[in-house]
Amino acid sequence: MYETKRPVTGIASGFTDLDAMLTGFHESELIIIAARPSMGKTALALNIANHVALREKQPTLFFSLEMPATQLATRILCIESMIDMQHVRTGQISSEQLRKLIDVSGRLEKSPMFIDDTPGLSIFELRAKARRFAQKQRVGLIVVDYLQLIVSNNRLERHQQIAEISNALKQLARELSVPVIALSQLSRAVESRTDQKPQLSDLRESGAIEQDADVVLFIYREEKVKKETERIGIADIIVAKQRNGPTGTIELRFWDKYMKFGNVEKFRED
Repeated sequence: MYETKRPVTGIASGFTDLDAMLTGFHESELIIIAARPSMGKTALALNIANHVALREKQPTLFFSLEMPATQLATRILCIESMIDMQHVRTGQISSEQLRKLIDVSGRLEKSPMFIDDTPGLSIFELRAKARRFAQKQRVGLIVVDYLQLIVSNNRLERHQQIAEISNALKQLARELSVPVIALSQLSRAVESRTDQKPQLSDLRESGAIEQDADVVLFIYREEKVKKETERIGIADIIVAKQRNGPTGTIELRFWDKYMKFGNVEKFRED
């Protein structure tokens, strides 16, 4: 457990040790969640967004450039109900599980979670949509999945485009006074190292992401890179950068079949 626990002054993620280290997500912050494919970027973002909307009662705007809203809704159902996602997809569920899904669906319908799954959004379109949303109601959190899928409106080199997009997301966070979580890919360089835990230098295509971010979180699951490990179902959440606080590593439990992250009562500082 994080011993020098600080009060949560921002929006809670729902994860005890992460909230103890970050004190929540704060107004005007750009938070980057990055990992290699299949580590659980979207799953972690959905777990956080669902907690913020359902339990913190904060209106949450989720831009999904990779996955349709129907798939995200199925994932959220599984996160909340803890019913195997494959069973939900194939309809192989018991009558008791069906009742549970109906109950969860009813609660989620009342949750202030808003998903925009428009593919190929440009950064200008995304900002315009966020502004219009904020004019209609208060926004607690914005999530973007994921940064590299946002289209640039210019013909600059790719790293310059990513820098422009990263900066625009930071400006959006400041303009609306809302935390913005943006998911990001990592470069393949991480896979060529003996120690495949991500580093800030692995942020793909632009050092501007690191510069613009107030917080950088990496997801590392040892079971995805090592054939033999005792750390099955454990995800390291590496706080690689925090502009106004400490860095370190916290552990979360991860249930792959539910796409659900949960608390592990353990903390270690790097």
